[in-house]
Amino acid sequence: MGNIRATFRSQCDNSHAMDARFPLSNTESPWLPFESRRRARDEKREAVLRAAVQLFLEQGYHRATLNDVAKRLNITKPALYNYFRGKDEILFECWSIGHELVDDCIGETSAGGGSGLDKLRKLTIRYAELMTTDYGKSLVRFDLRDLSEHNRKIVQTAKRRIDRAFRDYIAIGIADGSVKPCDPKLAAFAIAGSLNWIGHWFQPGGELTGHAVAEEFAIRLTEGIATTSMRKKADKPPRKGNVGNASREDGSEHHARAAAGAAGQSKRARGRLR
Repeated sequence: MGNIRATFRSQCDNSHAMDARFPLSNTESPWLPFESRRRARDEKREAVLRAAVQLFLEQGYHRATLNDVAKRLNITKPALYNYFRGKDEILFECWSIGHELVDDCIGETSAGGGSGLDKLRKLTIRYAELMTTDYGKSLVRFDLRDLSEHNRKIVQTAKRRIDRAFRDYIAIGIADGSVKPCDPKLAAFAIAGSLNWIGHWFQPGGELTGHAVAEEFAIRLTEGIATTSMRKKADKPPRKGNVGNASREDGSEHHARAAAGAAGQSKRARGRLR
């Protein structure tokens, strides 16, 4: 052990001497700082997830392969294993991101003010918008049976929390008078089921944006249980000289017709993947 220490001290002394003769240049070190390396790894991991969720939606989870993911990213398949252990882990991560976004929606809605109906419509809009994104679609388009038993239980528990949020806002609305007396469970099932189906038929680049679809669904899905109608104001003729309001009302009716047409196409879109 003494010889090892002596050798190490000798090497250090020689190193210091060489540093004095050959000072380091201003050239950056080829080794990135730790934070930069971690950030670069996180960015690459996110790139894998984005490519994977797109392929899973386009081709189906079972048809898409890790080779396809690697090819889209222009890397080798073994390189993927630096970030994920297998395809099922990628699938769960895609779902987890989607659920985190839903959790954010619920948290922001609960923290905000308004009646129970206001909160219900706000969550409906945010959830509907999420269903038009890749990670949102992953919540409803992928089969839970493809996950491990452990991850499957996590997903099922999280789904119950989402359902509970819809039920709670309906119950709050009944208590404060903004929602008609009804069965919160059945009403929540009807609303969430309709919103989940958006993830199956919505196609980006269409006539309606995701936000336009979300706003229209928020009105249509809560109109039947609301004590006051949102449509009455929109149905009133615009005041003279108020061109801006007239344009918005015309747009609202246009969105209503387009959303209804899109909903009618959902059966034909069921087998199509984004």
